[in-house]
Amino acid sequence: MNRSPAALAEPVEIIRSPLLGKVHHGFFGRRGGVSRGVVSGLNAGLGALDDGEAVAENRRIASATVLPGAALVTPYQVHSADAVIVDQPWALDARPHADALVTDRPGLLLGIVTADCAPVLLADKEAGVIGAAHAGWRGAFDGVIAATVEAMEKLGAQAGRIKAAIGPCIAQQSYEVDEAFRQRIGAAGDRFFAAGAAGHYQFDLEAFVAHRLAESGAAQVEPLGLDTYGDAARFYSYRRATHLGQQTYGRQISLIGLAD
Repeated sequence: MNRSPAALAEPVEIIRSPLLGKVHHGFFGRRGGVSRGVVSGLNAGLGALDDGEAVAENRRIASATVLPGAALVTPYQVHSADAVIVDQPWALDARPHADALVTDRPGLLLGIVTADCAPVLLADKEAGVIGAAHAGWRGAFDGVIAATVEAMEKLGAQAGRIKAAIGPCIAQQSYEVDEAFRQRIGAAGDRFFAAGAAGHYQFDLEAFVAHRLAESGAAQVEPLGLDTYGDAARFYSYRRATHLGQQTYGRQISLIGLAD
């Protein structure tokens, strides 16, 4: 495709967490990029019925914005609680089925894609260990956050030093669920539900993920409070695309890396 940055419909937007500070990281939405049609913008999803060259270029643009020259590493996400320690890049067709990555190797850029689920970027700056997790309700419920922290600790991180930022995800006012969902989360999770329409509730995924991070011992957590569903100009959303009857939906990417 070889489109230059000047050819982008609008500038790429990178959202950074003040908590993570100078750690090389960024949360992206749909602004910028070269994709067209219903997934126009910076779509980073390989399964989004998008042109493969456009997706590759979008990933290159995002990576260069965060850590130029780094090797991007992403998993094949399956809504699991599995975290993988990364010590070298892998080919796209060799991606492990997992929903979190951790590393202590400079020159690697960890990436996860989301479209309503919560992207979580983590760092123990003192140990030089970082992580990235894809936390939908299922992954968060099943333990992907704890698995990420445990994998970071295997590389020398300490939970009490880990800082974590929760990027753009579906907000409580946009996330309607039924009674069966509430019961699945259980009574211990009642505080994450607000009353909704008859027989329904509004679930606070971001607060639930923040709770899981606190349970795992993370020192500080920063929820960015950005609603993917409610801001169509800025973010992709699986639920919004479903409600609109669209045949596909884009994915935003979140990245974190260590410089050489």
